[in-house]
Amino acid sequence: MNIKGDFLNNSNFPKLENKSLPPLSYELSSPRRGKYKIFIGMAPGVGKTYRMLEEAHALKKEGVDVVIGLLETHGRKETAQKAEGLEMIARKQIERGGLTLTEMDTDAIIARSPQLVLIDELAHTNVPGSLREKRYQDVEVILAQGIDVYSTMNIQHLESLNDLVAKITGVVVRERVPDRILEEATEVVVIDVTPETLQERLLEGKIYAPQKIQQSLDNFFQRRNLIALRELALREVADNVEEDAIASTPQGQFCNIHERVMVCVSTYPNSVQLLRRGARIAGYMNAPLFTVYVAHPERFITKEESLYLETFEKLCKEFEGTFIRVTSNDIAEAIAQVAEKYRITQIVIGASQRSRWQILFKGSLTHKLLRLLKDVDLHIISTEKNGIPNRPAMED
Repeated sequence: MNIKGDFLNNSNFPKLENKSLPPLSYELSSPRRGKYKIFIGMAPGVGKTYRMLEEAHALKKEGVDVVIGLLETHGRKETAQKAEGLEMIARKQIERGGLTLTEMDTDAIIARSPQLVLIDELAHTNVPGSLREKRYQDVEVILAQGIDVYSTMNIQHLESLNDLVAKITGVVVRERVPDRILEEATEVVVIDVTPETLQERLLEGKIYAPQKIQQSLDNFFQRRNLIALRELALREVADNVEEDAIASTPQGQFCNIHERVMVCVSTYPNSVQLLRRGARIAGYMNAPLFTVYVAHPERFITKEESLYLETFEKLCKEFEGTFIRVTSNDIAEAIAQVAEKYRITQIVIGASQRSRWQILFKGSLTHKLLRLLKDVDLHIISTEKNGIPNRPAMED
């Protein structure tokens, strides 16, 4: 998947008159699967649909057969105007409970068989009684016919982020898209604006009707919410970039995109200082925290030492970190292996308390790690608390 960042000053945005096409019976088979491009943003109004329409017009000028399969303008006149000049497939009408509802006509799109179809709001739930429950499922059927698709979605609709978004905004998002949809896309484009710009658009009436503006500012569109959602959007696609790069780069030649902090602890109480320092470093970098303890296979720990480890593990979890236990008679090698597995970029260890002669004959953990690790920064912390002499936080 190819990921791009896009900083845009235009807005999303009416339902236009559609042309109707007859339904079609079809088989889920094609010489190739269509290419799939997703425009993703932190919230409504960042300009996903507008940008999708801009690209469609540019492709049409180049001779590409483009149609609009489903467009949601939400009354935004700029978006409606941007859609002018593009063929639009009529929506299917569905009678339900005495009402006439409309949905995207997947059969008509396949019957028309364009090179590219634009489908807005990927996370939408179809009207009950539709052939498929979700719009992204309709998109998969269209892709299977060899038709390229452009779609839009907001980061809060991603399944794995549902609980986190609810925690950040207080809003439980009901319409969700499986993570695999993003992972399987040919290309993902991040449409990004600052929270301040988005709030300005909201106040100017470019996102919602006037009666909804203040309510939106007081709830979902609070600045702190937008900052967090923006970060989620950028991090999510960065994660995908990193995974794709790792998969396509020869081993040992890839430099991590995200920072990841790992603290090395032992059975000494002063490891608490290391863990707290590592948590602060992770906080500054907005990075995940890992804590590793290397146990010697031939050494049994005392009850007191066991309690220390339980304390470290509990503290690590309080910092929302991951506690890792490994067994090895080579501490440096074990740390290096864990660092490689979790793609660690920052390691926090305690300063060695060995004499110069001991280091000369046996070497230090720091020197061993420097030889074993590439592209990893070491933070060597001197630990002392309440007059207790320094002792090595990771036996070296």
